[in-house]
Amino acid sequence: MGNTENIALVVGATGITGNNLAEELIAQGWKTYGLSRNPNNCITGLLPVKADLLDEHSLIEALEGISPTHVYFTTWMRNDTEEENIRINSMLVRNLLNVVSPKKSVQHVALVTGLKHYLGPFESYVKEGKLPETPVREEHPRLPLPNFYYAQEDEIYKASERDGFTWSIHRPHTVVGYAVGNLMNIAATLAVYASICKETGRKFIWPGSEAQWNGISDITDAKILAKQIVWASNTETAKNQAFNITNGEVFRWKWLWKRLADWFSIEAEGFNGTIRPLEKELENDQETWKVIAEKYNLKEKNLDRLSSAWHTDLDLGRPLEVMCDLSKSRKLGFTAYKRTEDSFIEVFERLRTENIIP
Repeated sequence: MGNTENIALVVGATGITGNNLAEELIAQGWKTYGLSRNPNNCITGLLPVKADLLDEHSLIEALEGISPTHVYFTTWMRNDTEEENIRINSMLVRNLLNVVSPKKSVQHVALVTGLKHYLGPFESYVKEGKLPETPVREEHPRLPLPNFYYAQEDEIYKASERDGFTWSIHRPHTVVGYAVGNLMNIAATLAVYASICKETGRKFIWPGSEAQWNGISDITDAKILAKQIVWASNTETAKNQAFNITNGEVFRWKWLWKRLADWFSIEAEGFNGTIRPLEKELENDQETWKVIAEKYNLKEKNLDRLSSAWHTDLDLGRPLEVMCDLSKSRKLGFTAYKRTEDSFIEVFERLRTENIIP
C-alpha cells in the first residue's frame, strides 16, 4: 500500500544495498530520493540528489526543499586506517543529520553496518587472538577495538536524542546483489573469476581458509536486507534496535563452491592446505579480461571495475566459521527468506543478460 506521507532519503543509492533498498521503497509506494556523489538514473521513480556528504554546504543546497521522514545510511568510504575510517564515516552521518535536523521532519533513521561489528575492523579481525562466539548475536558487547561502525552508531544515538527520531541498525553478512554501475560484491567478483577460468581452462580455485571452506556460513541477499530495513521502519516493536540480517539459511562453501563452478561449466578446486588469495590469482589478468571483453563485446573492459578481490579474500579468508543468529527479528515477525544458491545465480544471470560477463 502506498503511503504518500513517507519520504525516504537513501544515502548511497548507487551502491548495491542502496540500489536495492530504493527499488523496494519505490515498489512499496514511497517517495524516494537517492543521494550520492555521482547519481545515475537507472532506477525508475528514484529522485536523484547529487551531494558530497563531507561538505555540509553541498548538503544544505542539495536538500533544499526536501524534508525526509526516513533517512537510510547504506554507504561508507574506505580509508587507509581504521582511525581515518572512523573520522570520515562518522562525519558523513553527522553532517547529514545536522543538515536535516532543522527541518524537524525525520521520524526514523536506519544504518547498515555489518559483521565487522562482531569481528573487528578489516586490518585487525584476522590478527586478533580473541574471536567472537558464533552464531553472532546482537547483544554481543562491542569489541575493545577502534571500529567505524561504533562511531556511526554513536552519531545516530546522539542525533536521535537531540531530534527525537527512532532508529534501527542492520548488520548483514556478505551482501550479494546487483546494482547498475556498481558491481563491487562477491557475486560479481566470483562471476568474473569463473569467466576467466572458463576462457583460459584454469580451475576455479577456492581462495579462502579451511575454517570457511569446511564451516557453516550464511550470506545476505541485498533484496532481503532491503525488506528488513523497510520492515523495521514500519514496525513499532523493531524501533531503536539492532538486527542481524542474512538469507535465513546456512550452507558450507565446500558445497556451494562446486555448485557455482557447475553453473559456469568449469572445474572447482577446493581447499588444499593453504590460503590462495583471489587478489593474487587475478593480479595478472587485466589483459586476459580485456581480451575476453573484446571477444564477447562486453560492457566493461577494466577488471578493477568489476572485481573487488581484496574484499572477497577478507570474507573467505577468515580464521573461523561465521554465521548469524536471526531469532531477534524473526521473533518480531520478520520472516523473509532466500536460498543462497539462488542469490548468486540470479546475479550471474543478470550479469550475463546485461552483457557484463560472457
